[in-house]
Amino acid sequence: MPIPDYPSIATLRGTLAALHEKHTTTDLLCQTWRDQSDLLTALPPRFRQVMEDLLSRLESGSHFTEESCSYSQEDLTAALADWLNKAESKLQAASGDN
Repeated sequence: MPIPDYPSIATLRGTLAALHEKHTTTDLLCQTWRDQSDLLTALPPRFRQVMEDLLSRLESGSHFTEESCSYSQEDLTAALADWLNKAESKLQAASGDN
């Protein structure tokens, strides 16, 4: 059976790239990630919890300068990229179970 197509994965990767290139804001990135209900529904609940934790820290950190906040935007976006990789792997594994 083919792997389900989740355009949300590409959308979320695009938002990370756009943030890195300063073509979007943290607030827009977080809203876009939270709006991916089809993707989040297809994943185990723990994925939503981890994503929300990372997004919350990213939002909190965006209100401070890099030096005055314990949350590094670079580290958090790297963690979100890792989350995407794991989500994609989980979806691929689940489609193989069918």
